[in-house]
Amino acid sequence: MKTAVIVTVFVVLAILHQDTWNWDNSSLVLGFIPVGLAYHACYSIAAAVFWACVVKFAWPTRLEEWAEGGD
Repeated sequence: MKTAVIVTVFVVLAILHQDTWNWDNSSLVLGFIPVGLAYHACYSIAAAVFWACVVKFAWPTRLEEWAEGGD
């Protein structure tokens, strides 16, 4: 189940990374940040949170223990 959720979120993030809808948008966020830059800042935060959750909840500890030679 974890693997399916991780792969699904990864694919969604990969698709959302291609923000073609912002290419011609010249508006500003907060009056000074281009909308494409603001989008990618938020995207980067979302990707970092996603990977932090993957490391915390889906890290293969049994493989790590096996590689270190433990029981």
